[in-house]
Amino acid sequence: MTAQAEHRAEQRAELIAGAVVLAVASGFLAWAAGGDLMHQRGYELAASFPDVDGIEVGTEVRLAGVKIGRVSGVSLNPQTYMADARISIPERIVLPADSAAIIQSDGLLGGSYIQIQPGGSMENLGPGDEIEDVQGAVSLIQLMMKFVDSQSSDDGAAR
Repeated sequence: MTAQAEHRAEQRAELIAGAVVLAVASGFLAWAAGGDLMHQRGYELAASFPDVDGIEVGTEVRLAGVKIGRVSGVSLNPQTYMADARISIPERIVLPADSAAIIQSDGLLGGSYIQIQPGGSMENLGPGDEIEDVQGAVSLIQLMMKFVDSQSSDDGAAR
């Protein structure tokens, strides 16, 4: 094989390797988007939380443990000092008007997500409606401090 033929073979191998890398990168990008690019049809709901610690744009929204949407925006309401979250839900999922939105944690080291608990109302939420029954993020440090404080006050009462 001549030097020129070897050079062409190397170029071809590099070109194929580059194409494979681009294809894998595109696959990871589509996976990271959660396939949402193909399922853009839906509607937005609003929810005002006292605390949205761990919630940001792109955070999962789950119903019965199944991912059904994402948080599309989070902002501070200057009148109420609450955190307003916008939630994108597919139009095929219809939620009762008295549904609840609760910020949950995926274990001690996991991230946070918004859990939707459907209500029993005969009326449904529509585009732009607000989920009024909300529960903000629970700080594990605050819970531990309350536990320690309650234990120390129990010890003091026993003496």
